[in-house]
Amino acid sequence: MLNWVEYRRELMGRIGEIGTLSPDTLKGYQTLSGAGLKTGHLDAKTHELIALAVAVTTRCDGCITVHTAQALKSGATREEIAEALGVAVALNAGAAMVYSARVMDAVHAHQGS
Repeated sequence: MLNWVEYRRELMGRIGEIGTLSPDTLKGYQTLSGAGLKTGHLDAKTHELIALAVAVTTRCDGCITVHTAQALKSGATREEIAEALGVAVALNAGAAMVYSARVMDAVHAHQGS
């Protein structure tokens, strides 16, 4: 597996490089990233638990390391993180079932039935 702490450090360095070369790209990302927190409807811990579940479904290692650190900093426990990940697993399985049904629909369409 990865050295997640080192990976996060290296990732932040490369993102900083992108910010230097294309500051508006980084600024736009930071605006999007922080927009949800400004409403105050969800606390930081809930926000980070959702982010971790989404990170799993989008398969984003960078998101995993950044949001794991933030979730722990926000007071999330290992048990809460595991529960959020269980939701991600269930949704991925659910999405596979939905898209399997779509494949069967395509089979019927191609067979003319």
